[in-house]
Amino acid sequence: MFVDSYLIATLNNTHLELHKPHRAGVALEFDRPWEGAFSGYVTVVHDGSLYRMYYRGLPTAGSDGSAAETTCYAESRDGKDWIKPNLGLHQVRGTRRNNVVLSGSSPFSHNFSPFLDTRPGVRASERFKALAGTSRSGLFVFTSSDGLRWRKWSEKPVITEGAFDSQNVAFWSESEHSYVAYFRTWTEGGFRGFRTISRALSPDLVNWSTPEMMTFEPAVQEHLYTSQTHPYYRAPHIYVALPMRFVPGCRVLTDEEARALGVARGYVSDCAETVFMTSRGGNRYDRTFMEAFIRPGLDPGNWASRAGLAALGIVPSGETEISLYKQAHYAQPSNRLERYTLRTDGFVSVNASFKGGEMRLRSIRFSGSTLLLNFSTGAAGYIRVELQDGDGNVIPGYSQDDCLPLIGDAIEKAVRWKHGEDVHALAGKSVRLRFVMKDADLYSFRFRQ
Repeated sequence: MFVDSYLIATLNNTHLELHKPHRAGVALEFDRPWEGAFSGYVTVVHDGSLYRMYYRGLPTAGSDGSAAETTCYAESRDGKDWIKPNLGLHQVRGTRRNNVVLSGSSPFSHNFSPFLDTRPGVRASERFKALAGTSRSGLFVFTSSDGLRWRKWSEKPVITEGAFDSQNVAFWSESEHSYVAYFRTWTEGGFRGFRTISRALSPDLVNWSTPEMMTFEPAVQEHLYTSQTHPYYRAPHIYVALPMRFVPGCRVLTDEEARALGVARGYVSDCAETVFMTSRGGNRYDRTFMEAFIRPGLDPGNWASRAGLAALGIVPSGETEISLYKQAHYAQPSNRLERYTLRTDGFVSVNASFKGGEMRLRSIRFSGSTLLLNFSTGAAGYIRVELQDGDGNVIPGYSQDDCLPLIGDAIEKAVRWKHGEDVHALAGKSVRLRFVMKDADLYSFRFRQ
């Protein structure tokens, strides 16, 4: 995916364009008695044919890790329509007819964040893991066989250096062959400076490296309240992050507007929004796009504090669509989770205007026999692909003039030259790709076996 300039050598009359998600309606109302205005820190896990959602239930504000917090659960078959099953696992507010999977386990429901453990060899009884904890407790690991019944996997905290006053996330990284955890720290230590993100590595979820503060390119200091960092399911070597950018002291709502919305006291004088960044491992985030990914928008309820909290987890919700989720109206009676959509891989494109332009990639080696593009063009637009050797010389039969123009809109369409689409003879060799484009967007490419 062209979410950064990692593979790009030159852009000529083309540019990287960040695409904005489309709102697709309310995914979940936080309307149960044990949920409410301060429900949040949502995690979405795609588990085979089932989509699982976890979030904090909290009707009234309190200290982090209070006994009033629970961990709630919802599920879906398509990532669009969600239900809250009555699980009967815990008695909350006088009833077991609820969707609670963790209760009476202070402080862990404050920010309980599960993940599906994809490390090879993981026991079926421990295929779900979760990180949870606060600065006082440290981060603990929990485990579950079914994603509903959870137990502590460690009797001691596994990570203790950090503030943890946010959603702290982890996953198994295929590319780094390690567990990776991203968690809240502050730039000046303790709770001073700017809210930021640190990470640590572990081979076994027990023994962790010394936490290392993430760096940003370009470098900028701003409050990042969450990280929501996880591998993108179609390209797990690329970690997509949807942090909430918190802007303290930025007030938009008047007292009258806040009262009409029912905004809780103390949640009027700040604003927040969702931003987009990526990482390819290591302690570096790419911040090519500094503007908002999801703005607060026309809805005044989203100009209250902390209404930019995106959920952890981007999932497929159709053959050509991915879904992501963001809270709306935090600290208000109407607190809820909304769904947003993009085309598959559609975070960023290489865009060419009607005047036309081109992009050249750095030298790469590939395996496979067919080059597939995810692209969109206008009726008068096109994309042509030229293959060059490692020195930039055109490979006979693969020039732009030999390439049949790609016109239309497709998630995966094979590139064809006059002789056909087969490129297996070039596999393993150093090649360069040149894309000649007009009124077109190129989102991603891959080689198919």
